[in-house]
Amino acid sequence: MQEKRHNESQEDYLEGIYVVNQRKGYCRSIDLAEELGYSKASVSVAVSKMKAENLLRIAHAGLLELTEEGRKIAEYTFQKHSLLKKMLCEIGVDERQADIEACQIEHIISEETFQRLAAAENNCARCKECQS
Repeated sequence: MQEKRHNESQEDYLEGIYVVNQRKGYCRSIDLAEELGYSKASVSVAVSKMKAENLLRIAHAGLLELTEEGRKIAEYTFQKHSLLKKMLCEIGVDERQADIEACQIEHIISEETFQRLAAAENNCARCKECQS
């Protein structure tokens, strides 16, 4: 799905913007800093870099808006995170630990492996044995 690999930091920022937007309907730099636990200065530097790379734009009132490319990266990173966290929880990993480890794994997992995990999860969701 993703042709160009982006660095872990960019993926985290883009995913953070996506998550805040889903929750609040908008995202400002301060919201992103709070979501990720980063300083406002760090967020400002990252936002400038991602704006220069056409991954986001700054709209009126300082709202961060993902470009089409930024949104694709954010959604895909979120999709990986969500599936990995769910699978880790299903095997008994504590939810908080699963969230931390899913965030780490989402950046290093190969496309092929992720697609196989997603297919396995999809097949399991249709399996009558798992639903009983």
